[in-house]
Amino acid sequence: MKYDPEQHHRRSIRLKGYDYSHTGAYFVTICTQSREYMFGEIADGDMVLNDAGQMIEKWWNKLSQKYGDVWIDTYVVMPNHFHGIITITTNTVGANPCIRPDETNPCIRPNTGDHVTRGENITGENMVSPLQGLGIYISWFKRMSTNEYIRGVKQRGWSPFPGKLWQRNYYDHIIRNESELERIREYIV
Repeated sequence: MKYDPEQHHRRSIRLKGYDYSHTGAYFVTICTQSREYMFGEIADGDMVLNDAGQMIEKWWNKLSQKYGDVWIDTYVVMPNHFHGIITITTNTVGANPCIRPDETNPCIRPNTGDHVTRGENITGENMVSPLQGLGIYISWFKRMSTNEYIRGVKQRGWSPFPGKLWQRNYYDHIIRNESELERIREYIV
């Protein structure tokens, strides 16, 4: 079949006109290629991570170390996909992050543990980083986890994956208020 740009173009699933580098909380789902079970299994209603699943968890948590304007909130690694809440804080150092701030929605501090604020790296040194966006963070996470998974296949006998570890894209939802944030946290847990 001959390529027809009207028929064969990929449509973005991102919210048109929205700047994903702005301060906000996002619910993200990333699936393995062909929805292959790669990261563990569910036993007695609980997710039991295998070594690959623990590695996925490790790289998700490293996002906030790599990028100073990222807060990691609730997440779960499932056998063939991943759900997580990520908050981007493009405010000045020490300012509270907001969940899609507007006139009717005041800043809401997400439920987080230790984190690094924008402008400060993991050693506490002050640094300036250019604004990034959700796509950059997810791309880095997918790249780092894929590279380590490949090493796991070669060195630790992990199951090989079919072509790519992750599907081409990811699903995101902009979290608009605190009740939505709580509902998504409950869904993830």
